[in-house]
Amino acid sequence: MKATLYHNPRCSKSRETLALLETAGAEVTVIEYLKTPPSREELKRLYAKADMTPRDGLRTAEDGAKLLKAASDDAVLDAMAADPILIERPLVETEKGVRLGRPPEKVREIL
Repeated sequence: MKATLYHNPRCSKSRETLALLETAGAEVTVIEYLKTPPSREELKRLYAKADMTPRDGLRTAEDGAKLLKAASDDAVLDAMAADPILIERPLVETEKGVRLGRPPEKVREIL
């Protein structure tokens, strides 16, 4: 099974999710999204496949997220594309779907 992990190695949940995928035998493509951010269109596609809104994928603990409290989904996507620290992680895609690994066990649904 193949999996793509949008990963931040400094995040414990992201590291736990990577370990979970590796233990499950997945062939993991790791994308450090802060170094190689997904495009706005890619984020939109991932969230649609996960049945999430962009707001569901917003890292609300970041200062920049507070400015988006009343923003539209399009404005949230634009902000995430411009400042990828606003993307909640880890995000995992397999052929079975996309899940936000919060908690990491949620990823088991698409393995």
